[in-house]
Amino acid sequence: MKTIQGIKQIGVPVKNLERATGFYQKKLGLPLLFTTDHMAFFDCGGVRLLLTLPEKEAYSHCSVLYFEVDDIHSHYEEMKGNGVHFADEPHLVAKMGDVESWMAFFEDSEGNTHALVSEVEK
Repeated sequence: MKTIQGIKQIGVPVKNLERATGFYQKKLGLPLLFTTDHMAFFDCGGVRLLLTLPEKEAYSHCSVLYFEVDDIHSHYEEMKGNGVHFADEPHLVAKMGDVESWMAFFEDSEGNTHALVSEVEK
């Protein structure tokens, strides 16, 4: 069985990205790594904190754990074969210079949404 390498990031759904970014940066003092139109990434002691305007309603009610894996496609296939329900297939979500960030969202046994994440240098 393939192993998860650790928690790469934790996603927190927000309603107003600009307001939330200001709070986490100015009031909590977290270093802002980068932003996109719908996301802001902070460093939180080596774990990324992602503030996001949720893509889907299912992602708007809870924090999402993003489990880091080395090969998202093989982990996806193995977990799917073990009966894990995925909401989507692995897909590219962001390019940061030469690095591509790929994700695939799944549900745990309690209906919580989490994700696999893999960063690939191109």
